[in-house]
Amino acid sequence: MATAEQLKALLKSHAERDDQRFYSVALQVAAKEARQGHNKLASDIKNLVEKSQRSTNKLGLASSRTIPFAQQNQSELKGLLELTPHSVRLNELVLSDDIQERMEKVILEQRQKDKLSQFGLQPRRKLLFTGSPGTGKTMSASMLATELKLPLYTIVLDNLITRFMGETAAKLRLIFDHIRQTRAVYLFDEFDAIGTQRGAPNDVGEIRRVLNSFLLFVEQDASESIIVAATNHPELLDQALYRRFDDIIKFEKPKFDQICLLIQNRLSLFDTDDFDWRMVAEAANGLSSAEITRSCEDAAKEAVLNFNAKITSETLLKAFSRRQSGNNK
Repeated sequence: MATAEQLKALLKSHAERDDQRFYSVALQVAAKEARQGHNKLASDIKNLVEKSQRSTNKLGLASSRTIPFAQQNQSELKGLLELTPHSVRLNELVLSDDIQERMEKVILEQRQKDKLSQFGLQPRRKLLFTGSPGTGKTMSASMLATELKLPLYTIVLDNLITRFMGETAAKLRLIFDHIRQTRAVYLFDEFDAIGTQRGAPNDVGEIRRVLNSFLLFVEQDASESIIVAATNHPELLDQALYRRFDDIIKFEKPKFDQICLLIQNRLSLFDTDDFDWRMVAEAANGLSSAEITRSCEDAAKEAVLNFNAKITSETLLKAFSRRQSGNNK
């Protein structure tokens, strides 16, 4: 049966309406029952979780479809904005204490925006995320949309930037019209494509005009939407961009405690009691959160295919070693 800690976790997640955490703990209980030979009970729990998840996903999909593009610009916006599915909760992310605190502040200010407005104050809503690939920038934008119960739109930069003079700026205006008309989280991913320094050696006239337009639109934007710009190369950004954002958050690769928590979260259905955590964390040092997660999944698949509910330190060390080798090529 479920342990006392698991029962408390189930009750807490139910009270907080944290479905994902509830399902995760329920699956942990199922895995424990399976290891003890209670296969029928384990299968029943697993089937109930999957059925409930399917129902939740259908509801979420149905609600997201009711959010239209601005009607008069629907055809023009096609290909520029993608309505992105999201379900990530804040407590599912493994963030540094500083980033966790700043994310909580953004969420609180947004939830209490009416209270702030009574005193002439505005919540943070223009955010710049910087950091190397796989450190959680895109996931954090998704999390903000989930926590604030807002749709998430990703701007398709490949379709935004064209070689025709003035066309990109016109498309950008359409996007900011949509930002004003439809409250949502808007993600400009790989933002350095339009945020490059003016006057850089590889600068071209159209990109410079796009950047000038973007600076103007961001500065003039007084909507209730959340704008998130994410970049892997902050050194390429024009300095004039920085003062347009309410908060600049730098994402870094996980440290020891975060590495251990990432592994524990991803391998919660497996027996990891015999792990040499220091050795495992040292082997993962320098990998991004995404790379650590994928390494855990590689080790988990190997265990499943070998009919083993236990993952050894050696299996995980090999998975990390393969990732490290790939990065060094």
